[in-house]
Amino acid sequence: MAEAKVTAQTKSEDEDSSNSDNDQQDSEDDEKDVVKFNKDDLEVNLVHCKLKKIPKGVSKLTKVECLSLRQNLISKLDRLTHLTTLKELDVYDNEVKEIHSLEELINLESLDLSFNNIRVIGGVSSMVKLEKLFLINNKLKKIEKLEQLTCLTMLELGDNRIREIEGLDNLVNLESLFLGKNKITEIKGLDKLKKLKVLAMQSNRITVLKGLSELTSLEELYLDHNGVEVIEGLDNNVNLMTLDLASNSVSRLSNISHLTKLEEFWFNNNNLDQWPDVELLKNATNIQTVYFENNPIAKDNQYRNKLRLILPSLTQIDATLCA
Repeated sequence: MAEAKVTAQTKSEDEDSSNSDNDQQDSEDDEKDVVKFNKDDLEVNLVHCKLKKIPKGVSKLTKVECLSLRQNLISKLDRLTHLTTLKELDVYDNEVKEIHSLEELINLESLDLSFNNIRVIGGVSSMVKLEKLFLINNKLKKIEKLEQLTCLTMLELGDNRIREIEGLDNLVNLESLFLGKNKITEIKGLDKLKKLKVLAMQSNRITVLKGLSELTSLEELYLDHNGVEVIEGLDNNVNLMTLDLASNSVSRLSNISHLTKLEEFWFNNNNLDQWPDVELLKNATNIQTVYFENNPIAKDNQYRNKLRLILPSLTQIDATLCA
């Protein structure tokens, strides 16, 4: 028994020694570059390389403008401080928890930190040239600390935990705003966004259409999968070309006859049972696509024929092209 005990102890010590050596080797390996860097590279792609850290060699790049670190296991944004020439940084689908060490990247024009574990927006205020910011599928609860990013034209905050639209007043050049799949109950805080052309707020908790009157440049509005019951509040949105109200609780079409520029109208999965309501779309003489499937009117045997008679410019009804 004693001999067995000694043997087991010796084996355990050997394992510990082996594990220690492996840990040290892993640490050393982690410091090695997985690719050879040329300091004059303008574009570097390290996609799906199973990286746990940003390689040391990245900090030696002196001219790089585009760096992609997509689909890795990176948890910290270090070794990027000296990349002041960067215009595009893509860290999509990693394990980043905090935006830090990016303050020196003042020439960034596009930053993608989607599909990470970020809880708070921060560390971006110095990026005054930033035009596109992607933070899809993180754990954000609040829109904040974006006041200095007045050059932003696109902001993507979909699939987070945001409950309120706020902190956007200074983003006067914003053209596209994506807030889908959050927990927003009210459309507000958008009045200063006079240049906004695309607003996506699908899969939220919106029940009333309001807060859009100042968005006179709006061309695309996506509000599918909400709880809207009445179409209203679009009086000033005469430039709309795409209106998506699919999967809501609307029973009647109303207040849309003035939307003469409509090209696409998505209204599937609602409760429309009145054919005369479709006539409200006749003023949109260039309308090409409509979706009315899974409404009561779609059960009509002459469903497609009636739509084509009312709206002769149609090229697509639901998912099927017109013959």
